[in-house]
Amino acid sequence: LNHYQKHYQDNNISKWAIFHYVYGLLHHPFYRQKYAANLKRELPRLPLAQNFWAFAVAGEKLADLHLNYEQQPAYPLKTIENSKVPRSLRVTKMRLSRDKTQLIYNEFLTLDGIPQPVFDYKLGSRSALEWVIDQYRVKTDKRSGIINDPNRDKEPDYIVQLIKKVITVSLETLKVIKQLPNW
Repeated sequence: LNHYQKHYQDNNISKWAIFHYVYGLLHHPFYRQKYAANLKRELPRLPLAQNFWAFAVAGEKLADLHLNYEQQPAYPLKTIENSKVPRSLRVTKMRLSRDKTQLIYNEFLTLDGIPQPVFDYKLGSRSALEWVIDQYRVKTDKRSGIINDPNRDKEPDYIVQLIKKVITVSLETLKVIKQLPNW
């Protein structure tokens, strides 16, 4: 705290502001590129950017988006229902169409109109949407035989809504990242 307050000559800088500054900085494309090798094997380096508050404000917006992802508005995807099979919102394993504009949710439901920029926001090596597609499927642990089923009987549309909200979060995250200044 003293280091940041002294460097920026600003006693209004708080510990939370520093946390948000770091969160904003970690999302900056130039930072991620410059320190990519370091980020894989050591603690992140935290350079002191010229505009502390721009990064702190952006980091706070990003933290709010990411922590409160379930409260974000659902992105308006088109739903395509297959009338030849019974209505079902249960998922076993989802997949994207070849052009990644559709998500085949199950035999009954396809979600259409996925915007391509969604895939630009990555969590590690894959987009947030691809992460959800991979994690929200029925899986059986090979050693224990325990079945992990993400379907919720009391909230059958939970996964569909989650997908729409993750798309919104991804797009909004990209907007905030684009507004980050050079450091």
